[in-house]
Amino acid sequence: MDFSLLRNIISRYCVGEEIWVDSRTVYIGHKEPPPGAEAYIPQRYPDNRIVSSKYTFWNFIPKNLFEQFRRIANFYFLVIFLVQLIIDTPTSPVTSGLPLFFVITVTAIKQGYEDWLRHKADCSINECPVDVVQQGKVARTQSHKLRVGDIVVVREDETFPCDLILLSSSRSDGTCYVTTTSLDGESSHKTYYAVPDTMAFRTEQEVDSLHATIECEQPQPDLYKFVGRINIYKDNEEPVARPLGAENLLLRGATLKNTQHIYAVAVYTGMETKMALNYQSKSQKRSAVEKSMNAFLIVYLCILISKAVINTVLKYAWQWSPDRDEPWYNHRTENERQRHVVIRAFTDFLAFMVLFNYIIPVSMYVTVEMQKFLGSYFIMWDEEMFDEELGEGAQVNTSDLNEELGQVEYVFTDKTGTLTENNMEFIECCVDGNVYIPHAICNGQILSAASSIDMIDSSPGGYRREHEDLFFRALCLCHTVQVKEEETVDGIKRGIHQGRPTSFYISSSPDEVALVEGMKRLGYTYLRLKDNHMEILNKDDEIERFELLHVLNFDSVRRRMSVIVRSSAGDYLLFCKGADSSIFPRVVSGKVEQVKARVEQNAVEGLRTLCVAYRRLSHSEYEEACHHLTEAKLALQDREQRLAQAYDVIEREFVLLGATAVEDRLQEKAADTIESLHKAGIKVWVLTGDKMETAAATCYASKLFRRSTQILELTKKRTEEQSLHDVLFELNRTVIRQRSISGLSVDCLDFGLIIDGATLSAVLKPSQEGAGPGNYKDIFLDICRNCSAVLCCRMAPLQKAQIVKLIKASKEHPITLAVGDGANDVSMILEAHVGIGIMGKEGRQAARNSDYAIPKFKHLKKMLLVHGHYYYIRIAELVQYFFYKNVCFIFPQFLYQFFCGFSQQPLYDTAYLTLYNISFTSLPILLYSLVEQHVTIETLKRDPSLYRDIAKNSLLRWPVFLYWTCLGVFDAVIFFFGAYFLFDNTTFTSNGQLMTTNTQMMFGNWTFGTLIFTVLVFTVTLKLALDTNHWTWINHFVIWGSLLFYVIFSLLWGGIIWPFLNYQRMYYVFMQMLSSGPAWLSIILLITISLLPDVIKKVLCRAVCPTATERAQEVESLDGVAELPPLSPGGGGGGGLSYKGTSADSSHLHLGAVEMLSLGRSDPLPHKLLAHLAEAGGGDLRSLSPCMLRLSGAGFAYYAPGPETSV
Repeated sequence: MDFSLLRNIISRYCVGEEIWVDSRTVYIGHKEPPPGAEAYIPQRYPDNRIVSSKYTFWNFIPKNLFEQFRRIANFYFLVIFLVQLIIDTPTSPVTSGLPLFFVITVTAIKQGYEDWLRHKADCSINECPVDVVQQGKVARTQSHKLRVGDIVVVREDETFPCDLILLSSSRSDGTCYVTTTSLDGESSHKTYYAVPDTMAFRTEQEVDSLHATIECEQPQPDLYKFVGRINIYKDNEEPVARPLGAENLLLRGATLKNTQHIYAVAVYTGMETKMALNYQSKSQKRSAVEKSMNAFLIVYLCILISKAVINTVLKYAWQWSPDRDEPWYNHRTENERQRHVVIRAFTDFLAFMVLFNYIIPVSMYVTVEMQKFLGSYFIMWDEEMFDEELGEGAQVNTSDLNEELGQVEYVFTDKTGTLTENNMEFIECCVDGNVYIPHAICNGQILSAASSIDMIDSSPGGYRREHEDLFFRALCLCHTVQVKEEETVDGIKRGIHQGRPTSFYISSSPDEVALVEGMKRLGYTYLRLKDNHMEILNKDDEIERFELLHVLNFDSVRRRMSVIVRSSAGDYLLFCKGADSSIFPRVVSGKVEQVKARVEQNAVEGLRTLCVAYRRLSHSEYEEACHHLTEAKLALQDREQRLAQAYDVIEREFVLLGATAVEDRLQEKAADTIESLHKAGIKVWVLTGDKMETAAATCYASKLFRRSTQILELTKKRTEEQSLHDVLFELNRTVIRQRSISGLSVDCLDFGLIIDGATLSAVLKPSQEGAGPGNYKDIFLDICRNCSAVLCCRMAPLQKAQIVKLIKASKEHPITLAVGDGANDVSMILEAHVGIGIMGKEGRQAARNSDYAIPKFKHLKKMLLVHGHYYYIRIAELVQYFFYKNVCFIFPQFLYQFFCGFSQQPLYDTAYLTLYNISFTSLPILLYSLVEQHVTIETLKRDPSLYRDIAKNSLLRWPVFLYWTCLGVFDAVIFFFGAYFLFDNTTFTSNGQLMTTNTQMMFGNWTFGTLIFTVLVFTVTLKLALDTNHWTWINHFVIWGSLLFYVIFSLLWGGIIWPFLNYQRMYYVFMQMLSSGPAWLSIILLITISLLPDVIKKVLCRAVCPTATERAQEVESLDGVAELPPLSPGGGGGGGLSYKGTSADSSHLHLGAVEMLSLGRSDPLPHKLLAHLAEAGGGDLRSLSPCMLRLSGAGFAYYAPGPETSV
């Protein structure tokens, strides 16, 4: 039987099933369309409730437990705990259950609290009051009750409760101003437009009378894209269709500004709003340290299994003899006798697994999580990374990658807004080769604002005057700038001139504001957009009006924007501005060569250039353009492609007018930051969409390229002259030849590579001219590997991500970091191991999608060289120390089985097994991992090369891991056999107790285990104390407090009869052990022997082959003063004394790093020092008054104002 008909009926009429379509229909005011217009199909949409929380009251426990036990470590300990419950194991289930319960509970409380905060935030948002038009009146309701189709009233300074289509506003032109700071960080006022047919509605009754439907795309997260149309029904007429775009869509979270009120209809609500769709979390990134931890964990798991197998095999080998199989004191039950030997062996194997399972440190994961979470606050609290201008400091969006900041090998940075300020200043413009510079100085005379410096053709004429006027008009009309008349914006006074408020410009693009302000300085002032007419004031103080007909918006693919206007004389003009590469191919006349020469010259100087062109349209051409644009704008499917095709047809046959030059200055200390990164061994790549000349000039200014750098070009221009194959192989030969000549290693500092987007696309193609797949990639990577810096220009956003992915996937698998400030940088920020967003002027999309956000590029230096360095050495010590202390803890238990017949007898008491990782040894390492500073912050900033010491995960390599493991095994052997030989000779006392003959101390299993455990706790804690370089009062409190806590706990645990214990095997054991003098001596001796090898190793390494970090520590130990040798008794050469200054940077004195000042015994030091400083031009000698000169028999030390100055 065919059920398709039944299925269709159910699908159509059952409200429980939704059919996903590409578009949705919204009935404004929930009114059905007129009869015969179209079928009325009510659709179900979610309410306006925002849910950012993860759990509910009912699913929190099962869902949270499921997520936590997805972690391998937690699941492993759960299995161990269940094994302890099921079979007879040597240790109590409490020993595994309590730490696991602690870990699960702490994590659940943390996640539950965070989710509770999200619930509170959701409730405050969902219960906000909202005004809705119902039956011609305004009714107040709560935000979560809004439905798609409701007509909403929003007033000034209120936030939009959902995504709305603007119907009308209190402004006569149907526009409203909006800030989207909470969405993308842009604080500028953006203009949004009402539908022309509804913009005249002023009252609730008029709005409520509207009969219309909206057809639009289904929800999608792109904030800057919207496709739809509105169908307006009038009495007995065909519906009027109008296009809807992003300029009509008001997004949830944006704020209404400088508009009294608006009427708008809800199209997306709740979790379907664009803001909610952008809540989706990014893919999880894992750090190199986490990968090392997992690898080490697998090794220790193999060790654990091998230990259990060895003990199981040896147990049955030892019990092979009949007299050992069933000793008289431990008869087996009948069930045990009947069980198969394989089952018994497997049960014993599980029992040994339980006995040795503490070698896997469950608490390490909790400690690492706490260290990352708490450590991330040091970045947010860093006052040096706080920007006064923005009023914000660094932000941490994820704390999982803190230590990855100390492992970066490649930095990929955007140029505009990242290296530069994105604060544009108009420098000059060029019209037909004539250069116009505002307020130019010529022959000592300051020319008027509109004067020109004629560089090529100075002959005046009507043709030139016409092009000059058209050029200035083009820049005054071809933009999306808003004019602000008010004196204040958001409480900030602006535009005040001589006590009178004047107009100023607002735009989302700083380039446009700079160009319009530049035209104002040259005599053409853009006044306003009023009634769809743009008004400009020309240099003759005459107001000109142009009707704005169409705006062809800028996009990153076309790299240009255009407007179509009609002059008061009725002429149709198309003005266009854009990148030279997008304008020149479409030009049919004009002085192209002269303008192109000026553009190239400005680009070499690092200026941002735009070309300006125009085209006169006949009435028929304009009608045809209108038809193309209207048809494309009304399309619901593939609207962007159709618009691009329409733009391509319209924007052609231009007459070139000229070009502009705008300067974007380098950010403060950008060059110093890049230089420091180079010294740290980090390779810096600049990825930009700018033209090659502009980007190269910025790279030279920022010291990415030096004047001595040999530039290798891999550009489209060169590949047109030679094949890509030949160019790549020639560059590769050049690099290899130079490297062999110079004798340098792989890291060659002499080359810089420039590549453009077109050539990169060719390089990334899988096969070229018979070359094997990926062959060009390998050659390209080989060239890049030997270059100290790489500039990639003319890059599309996707190509930026491809570059990062290419380097990530190379055979070295380097750690990459991407930094940018705009939406076009998001792809590479998400692709890199670590993504950093700059809180710039291009919005906050980069900052929102990044792992870390910083106010300025200069803060990257401290982020990597200081915070990254500290995070890495701290967590590396934490991981190695955890494995070390657990080897020390459990290996004596393994050795003990050889002396107890492999009976699975625990060496330590249950309380010690449970609290070792939770209480006795957890706090010191946690505090160490938060506050340790092996060298000072000033040293790390002054000497970036120290970053090389920790590169390539050097502290978590296998040799280091093996050293820590062997050290743990050595210490465990010392603990066990030291205590064993102490109890070597034993005798029975008269009351049946066992006593050692050499120490006269009561001997027993628990005394033996307690002695080992005491030595263990003191040794691992003192080992951490020896590794600590930065001591504070809290270090002392935690380290010595932990040892004191262990002693007090042991005294109480064994000194009191606890009523809740069935048996108390530790009663009086600890006190009896401490009552023996030889036991004290043994504890001290064993601790000393255990710590000695590590101390000797460190001393020898420092003496024989010290690292850069250890040398820096030696310098710091001298307190910044170069110690001087004692004076020799003789004169001449032997009696001379050399004074060598460190690299000081005092505000008054500058002593070179290799500058020597020699003194004999009879030389008056102050006079000679002053004379030396005067000769060297060391500064104003009057500034020496606050300086101190300390004289002693051993030498002299000179102190001057400044961070560190010594002689």
